[in-house]
Amino acid sequence: MNDEASRQHSFRHSIEDAEAAGRIPDTPQTRAPAYRLAYADREFLMREELRPVRLQLELLKPQMIMDERGIESTIVLMGSARVRPDDGSEPSPLAGYYEEARRFARLMTEKSLESYGREHVIVTGGGPGIMEAGNLGAHEAGGHSIGLNIVLPHEQAPNEYVTPDLCFNFHYFAIRKMHFLMRAKAICIFPGGFGTMDEMFESLTLIQTRRMKRVPFLLFGRDFWEKVINWQALVDAGTISAGDVELFSYVETAEEAAKIIAEWKEAC
Repeated sequence: MNDEASRQHSFRHSIEDAEAAGRIPDTPQTRAPAYRLAYADREFLMREELRPVRLQLELLKPQMIMDERGIESTIVLMGSARVRPDDGSEPSPLAGYYEEARRFARLMTEKSLESYGREHVIVTGGGPGIMEAGNLGAHEAGGHSIGLNIVLPHEQAPNEYVTPDLCFNFHYFAIRKMHFLMRAKAICIFPGGFGTMDEMFESLTLIQTRRMKRVPFLLFGRDFWEKVINWQALVDAGTISAGDVELFSYVETAEEAAKIIAEWKEAC
């Protein structure tokens, strides 16, 4: 990021001082950690007391980059990292969802290109499986897409279809979730496991409690979701209201999802 054109003052740039600090004489005083510039001191920034600053930085960096790219709205696409396309080697009951996610992302990106890639940009978790399918579909349509990756105990490199300068890496799950939803114009959930369900329920909770505006909330694959979640049991137990199950809709195809999103303003 180059902010020279937007600088509103004539003070010396922090980059210049960081470079100058690297050229100072080597003495016991200049070698001491206390002498390092605070913003260039990695050990200082990693201290426990600096967590609030790191949280702020992790929120701010992707926000600034997406603002600079002119991205105004996104379509969230979530689903299992373990779903692979059907290559004929290992039959999977969920393999078809990879292709559906790919087709859906391609459709939405074609629509996004009408706004020169500012509106309805596909955003995924940046990893493999359904996430890869979403970024692949956007890539095939000739548009860009966002990947919100996160550092995990096992290595998870971003998939190769995320637009490189829109590929972000996170330490804090909470900040990553905020970036999923801050620009969201629709939330599309494909079959998944713990991570997908965590993101799904947190998003539903924000809408249920009106901490977030209602947007199209689409669950791909009624059979899957009705097997793994007994929504009616939650209603019967009184833990959710009957109207809460109307916060989402089931869809089966990319075209069906795209139609609901396109007609949403008329419906609301």
